[in-house]
Amino acid sequence: MPNYVPMIPAPRWQDILDVLIVAYVIYRIAMLIRGTRTMQMIVGLVIVGAAFVISQVLGLFTLNWLLNNFLGSLFVILVVIFQADIRRALTRVGAQSFFGPRTPAASAAEEITTAVAWLAARRIGALIVIEQDDGLNDFVESGRLVYGKVSPELLETIFMRGSPLHDGAVIIKGDQILAGACVLPLSSNPNVSLALGTRHRAAIGMTEDSDAVVIVVSEEDGTTSIARRGELKREIPPNEVMSFLRGLPS
Repeated sequence: MPNYVPMIPAPRWQDILDVLIVAYVIYRIAMLIRGTRTMQMIVGLVIVGAAFVISQVLGLFTLNWLLNNFLGSLFVILVVIFQADIRRALTRVGAQSFFGPRTPAASAAEEITTAVAWLAARRIGALIVIEQDDGLNDFVESGRLVYGKVSPELLETIFMRGSPLHDGAVIIKGDQILAGACVLPLSSNPNVSLALGTRHRAAIGMTEDSDAVVIVVSEEDGTTSIARRGELKREIPPNEVMSFLRGLPS
């Protein structure tokens, strides 16, 4: 049996660096699309690719011709299908902070938790967006500017029934409430339960296209939910909200 080992060139340090960079890029892309519709689309493209290979092996000329033309325009198709994800990825690269995401300060986390517990106990609906690396100015401008320091009293006043700002989302950056009555995009994910109300669908939709964290208080049953990366965790006890806010991973 011939020995091919001597034919393999010794790796240079540039090769190792190259592999590490590519592995990191693939890891970041996987983290970006995890749990989103993009993952389902990628699975669909893998199936199409497998069908192309099978059509070649089995000599299915018509199917092979169709898939060959389809895959010939794959680059354009990928740009069209993933334009939102590409825009989001480039935005995050440009917005990435050297010091990690903007998690709420400890005092702000306590203030938010206190307000969420108060609102949940009284079944007052609330939608609280916490900005991280991705800028949310477009959504801030859709509401009424507040620019007030985060406090339970201010949050409770905003979401109190009858308040002119209660029907919408509050956006928080650091320890400041930037705006209230903000309009958020609803999720277009077909897998989202139809039983969810507008607030929960807006929370999911907001986190599908940004790295924001959204807290939802249901006015129907007083439960608290947290949306992140397009996923919604429901029935979170108020005392766990603060530990979640403080434990946001980098």
